[in-house]
Amino acid sequence: MLSTWSPRALAALRIMAGLLFLEHGLIKLIGFPGPGPETLPPMLLIAGLIETFGGLLLVLGLFARPAAFLSSGLMAAAYFIGHAGGGFWPSANGGEAAILYCFIFLYILVAGPGAWALDNRRTGTGRVTMPA
Repeated sequence: MLSTWSPRALAALRIMAGLLFLEHGLIKLIGFPGPGPETLPPMLLIAGLIETFGGLLLVLGLFARPAAFLSSGLMAAAYFIGHAGGGFWPSANGGEAAILYCFIFLYILVAGPGAWALDNRRTGTGRVTMPA
């Protein structure tokens, strides 16, 4: 019985992770919904663009697998560039969120977008989709 809810639970995970990722990107790029940096080095500008557009694509479930692939790679790089040097334990180096995002996006890459995704309409997979 629970397996019928699996596509919907995956969609909820995709949508919420995408919204939170989008928020990180918007903070970097336009300072919304919280204060952002005054100036961005090129690497953070690229990260902000990937977070913003990748997050938006994940929320919509549009090109979800490529967006998840790129976003997972970004978070792996963010962990090793920005956090791993602070010690072995993620709780000590502040890298828990980067690791979680990395593996959530890796799961979406493998499992697909779940229900309520525009990809389902685009590819005609016949999975649970938004009402017509």
